[in-house]
Amino acid sequence: MELQHKPSMSLPAVIDNALATVPPGRPVWIALSGGLDSCLLLTLAVQASRRYPHPIYALHVNHGLQTAAGDFERHCGVLCSRLGVPLYIERVRVESRGQGLEAAAREARYAAFAQRVGAGETLWLAQHADDQAETLLLAALRGSGIRGLAGMPAQRDWQGRRLVRPLLPYTRSELEREAQALRLDWVDDPSNRDVTIDRNYLRCDILPRLAARWPGASSSLARSAVLAGEADTLLDELAALDLEAAGGDAGCLALVHVISLSPARQRLLIRHACQRLALPTPPASRLAALLAQLDARRDAGVVVAWPGGEARRWRGMLYLQAPQVPVPEDWQAEWNGHAGLSTPAGIVDVNLASHEGRACRLRLTWRRGGETLRIAGRGRRDVKRLLQEANIPPWRRDRQLLAWHGDTLVAVLGVAVAEGWKMTYA
Repeated sequence: MELQHKPSMSLPAVIDNALATVPPGRPVWIALSGGLDSCLLLTLAVQASRRYPHPIYALHVNHGLQTAAGDFERHCGVLCSRLGVPLYIERVRVESRGQGLEAAAREARYAAFAQRVGAGETLWLAQHADDQAETLLLAALRGSGIRGLAGMPAQRDWQGRRLVRPLLPYTRSELEREAQALRLDWVDDPSNRDVTIDRNYLRCDILPRLAARWPGASSSLARSAVLAGEADTLLDELAALDLEAAGGDAGCLALVHVISLSPARQRLLIRHACQRLALPTPPASRLAALLAQLDARRDAGVVVAWPGGEARRWRGMLYLQAPQVPVPEDWQAEWNGHAGLSTPAGIVDVNLASHEGRACRLRLTWRRGGETLRIAGRGRRDVKRLLQEANIPPWRRDRQLLAWHGDTLVAVLGVAVAEGWKMTYA
């Protein structure tokens, strides 16, 4: 992350520069709530598009959570009509499912963004320095680490789209002065005055007190978030180096390297590996329990689980993975030998064919025990021994896929193939 200082140029010039970086011909979407920040951002984007031609689209998400929602939608329509901008409205249903109304609304909003904004396109969000200060304070009060304290990035890739926050260096008061100079109208969200919501309490009560004692508090906190983001980037680079030294496979780390690291770097590496695997990172207590067992005796069956993930130790390796879910014991499937078949153990990533190249009807099953495979130059071999030789961990052996031609075992997928057959990775 590049360190972001407040630009010395005017705000319209900053928007010009942001639009100039968008690939030619690509549209820019503006998340338009109807409030001050997004109305100003849309207006400045339209002005910039006259100098740097790009299609500008507005996207309004109606959460339907308050009686004023219709007013927001109507105001967005009036503004877009005046600016000559197409307005797309996404009406969403917010279901909290236990995570809190604000988090549920955010989840629904981003789902709407993904629904409307195309892959490779750019979405501009109107958060500013005061929003960043609130985010940092909330993260600090939750006891977040450096990634949480980094707050919102000025730009990032998200699900194949580019999210950009051009207003992030500016405070709300600075944006309000710009909007007044442009004679803009906007709608104030009445729910922003509900101080039972943590973010609103910080916005309405705490930040004004901080600013009274320390003028420029919001800008200072926002700069701290940028510095935290830069530190997080450096830590991510360090973790990537440690992952490479531990074998490069996020799901299977060499314990000899993990144990050689300081406890802080061990925690950093495991969190980094979990993020690479799209696993939830273990809570602090679970992570501490895992580190305490890294140097257990070699034959110890170490298993540390947390919601959505687990770690296992075996033969000098640390395995990180999603928890195994029960699968039907009698499962089997017809297979044409081509990669891509979906199974309870995942997607088949190998192709299997006879040396003659004939199309064959194959059958996939789990390993049940006692199977043997005739291998060219090695004779008949127990599947159990083949899995041991291939370093397949014990907890994965019962889910090992076997391929049968009639009643003859012709392959242990990803491990060994029978005489007269060939197996290739897709």
